[in-house]
Amino acid sequence: MRFPMVRDPQARSAACPGLIGAVARSRTVTVCALAAAACGLAVTACGSQGSPDAAAPAGTTASPASMGSCVTSQLGISLTYTGALAGQAGGYLKFTNDSGTPCRMSGWPAVTGLTAAGKATRLRRLQSSMFGAWHYTAPPPVVTLQPGASAYAIVAADDKPAGASTRCPAPYVRLRVSPPGESASVTISAWLPGAVSYLPACKSADGAPTAGTSTITTLSSLPH
Repeated sequence: MRFPMVRDPQARSAACPGLIGAVARSRTVTVCALAAAACGLAVTACGSQGSPDAAAPAGTTASPASMGSCVTSQLGISLTYTGALAGQAGGYLKFTNDSGTPCRMSGWPAVTGLTAAGKATRLRRLQSSMFGAWHYTAPPPVVTLQPGASAYAIVAADDKPAGASTRCPAPYVRLRVSPPGESASVTISAWLPGAVSYLPACKSADGAPTAGTSTITTLSSLPH
């Protein structure tokens, strides 16, 4: 933070240090202007001291309170960085802000796996994933998307049968995806070029589907 210069040395009263401290703590234009007026300071530096989130760059975890959540209609959604690793197959769901307006994303996307026969299964919310070496830490990050920027979420499933099973059910061939907090969705292919397969629908030993998604995060937080 840059402090304005004192114009008159005689105006440096005992109250000024406290007022300047308030400026440093509040970082608001109003308090800065009041302190400047009381101490005889120039106000030219006050106008730039807004919220520290106001100039958050694309893809960061800071987000102005006034910025809206990303809606389905302003996002391009695709599947990228696909492959198989450590008993799981999957990829990263990529959410790109195709609009001219910044927006923010946080939490789990809603993803439903669809088989070729039309069976729909809601993918669970993962707490960790070997694919992407991801572990959930509360609270989930808030990712700011400037126009053209992208956020990501892991989608992965076990690719081997568990327990007494000798084969997995038919895989998911499509994914119906909604960003966090949205009801509108888009449907994309569940083909994983890096694994040369569709997203597996394998179940755990207790019969529960293993396919799931991580929270929204940045690509820099994931191996790629």
